[in-house]
Amino acid sequence: MRSLTVLLSLVASSAVAQAPQAAPLNAAVRDSFVAYGDPVVALMHVRVVDGTGAAPADDQTIIISGGKIQAVGRFGAVTVPQGARVVDLTGHTVIPGLVGLHDHSYYGAAGWFSKFSPTAVPRLYLASGVVTTRTTGSMSPYEELNLSRSIERGASIGPRMYITGPYINGSSGGGMMVQVDTPEDARRVVRYWAEEGVTWFKAYNSISRAALGAAIDEAHKHGVKVTAHLCSVGYREAVALGIDALEHGLFANYEYHPGKQPDQCPSGGRTDIDSLNVNSPQVQATFRDMVAKNVAMTSTLVVYEASVPNRPPLENRVLDAMFPDARAGYLTARARAADQGPASLARLKKAMEYELAFVRAGGLLGSGVDPTGNGGALPGYGDQRQHELLIEAGFTPVQSIQIMSGNGAKILGAFDKFGSVTAGKNADIVVIRGDPVTKPAEIRNVTVVFKEGVGYDAPRLAESVKGLIGLR
Repeated sequence: MRSLTVLLSLVASSAVAQAPQAAPLNAAVRDSFVAYGDPVVALMHVRVVDGTGAAPADDQTIIISGGKIQAVGRFGAVTVPQGARVVDLTGHTVIPGLVGLHDHSYYGAAGWFSKFSPTAVPRLYLASGVVTTRTTGSMSPYEELNLSRSIERGASIGPRMYITGPYINGSSGGGMMVQVDTPEDARRVVRYWAEEGVTWFKAYNSISRAALGAAIDEAHKHGVKVTAHLCSVGYREAVALGIDALEHGLFANYEYHPGKQPDQCPSGGRTDIDSLNVNSPQVQATFRDMVAKNVAMTSTLVVYEASVPNRPPLENRVLDAMFPDARAGYLTARARAADQGPASLARLKKAMEYELAFVRAGGLLGSGVDPTGNGGALPGYGDQRQHELLIEAGFTPVQSIQIMSGNGAKILGAFDKFGSVTAGKNADIVVIRGDPVTKPAEIRNVTVVFKEGVGYDAPRLAESVKGLIGLR
């Protein structure tokens, strides 16, 4: 009963928290962010990295109409319809709209945790090229469901959202997470929120195997999926229970920890990471199980990079985007990280090795930012930083873009609708000045983001939330 009380309390507090919703946009304000709203748009002379893993294609023409990509092909081989808005994109690259698989709609930072942000966060995601998000753990599911619906009807600006229910944790979990003591507790939580409209659940680190298995079984009965940030349960155990995905790569898998006991998080540091051989039989057994059961993994290297001294490089745009108090908290936390020593970098590198080995074993890897930690992994901007980190891990730039777009769509079960620059799919397209393949940092140079055929002015969107991340 205690878990039911917690659940009802969460429902009530979430309902109350809905009250101060941002005012819906009027048409004039919304249209002020639209660069291309024409019925037919032809993007000419552009380099295309299509999100399938194929090599970049130069001097391409893309025809957009009716919210869809109507045609993609070599310049001169594609007929441009009469009356189309023609845009010369010489010197630009087009990639698919990014799919952020761990992209909360709240901003978490040192002293600023779980600040729900219905205006600044979704706009910054879209401005950065993130056209689809999965919230992957919610502190306030009703607010996120309402935000998603507001975006769908055009009353707010932001990415397409896949909403995750409240974090499902064990009885030692606290805060705004639902605590489940028994399998029936877990089933009740899943039933309730599945009926309310969430499409994913995220289990958290102290959940038991019995409760996790019940949550997965109940979710699947309702056509809903489950992912997890684990600790008490190992990855192979979760795969055997039928889980659909796993978050954070190596950082949330404690099954290699010496002395790991069933249903318990190990105490002590991550010494298992330091000496782990990603090609060992134990690790490869994990990958085989995941691949055999089609269990995907989400990379969130960017949020863990924050624990490494002097990483990532400070960017003015990141600091400028933050509310002053959030900025001060981040800079203080960043200074503390300078004392971490070389072990934190070695562990980040090991996590990179793990993700590369997983993909080489046949695993499906997606990507997300997880805008929490010390506050330096901002919505959208952090997704872009992931591109550089995946390349540092050993992936090619083309593979990185595929991980961040097409793979994410596959994990969501929507690759037939979006995730690649392919005729017939949603016109979810990111226009970048420069070339993020030869110069990865140029992924920051987003000029226009098309979402279902509407082209948003990315710099204008980013400017509209300057100084607001951490506030609203």
